[in-house]
Amino acid sequence: MANILIVDDSASIRQMIKFTLEMAGHKITEAIDGALGLGLATKGDYDLIISDVNMPNMDGIEMTAAIRELCTHKSTPILLLTTESSLDKKGEGKKAGATGWLIKPFDPAQLTKIVTKVLP
Repeated sequence: MANILIVDDSASIRQMIKFTLEMAGHKITEAIDGALGLGLATKGDYDLIISDVNMPNMDGIEMTAAIRELCTHKSTPILLLTTESSLDKKGEGKKAGATGWLIKPFDPAQLTKIVTKVLP
């Protein structure tokens, strides 16, 4: 079982991700934007972080860069799950320290497979 942080401003997306990953046996913590996600990451020990890109207060790319500055999360896998598919945005995500980039809508089986692959 992994401790996973989900960061997305859409309650329905958080609910789908949470349901999918809880069914796979993982413990889920939720945040509604990047600022709250960063706050949780500074206080918690997460095995994986999954984040949207476009969110109020702090977007997922800014949050990823800030999390990479934390000693506790330098190597924590961070997956960006978003509707964004441009190469420029993907490059920004990679530069910020994202481990992977997934496009919404997601297939629950594929998400579970990718989560299993990136977990330490």
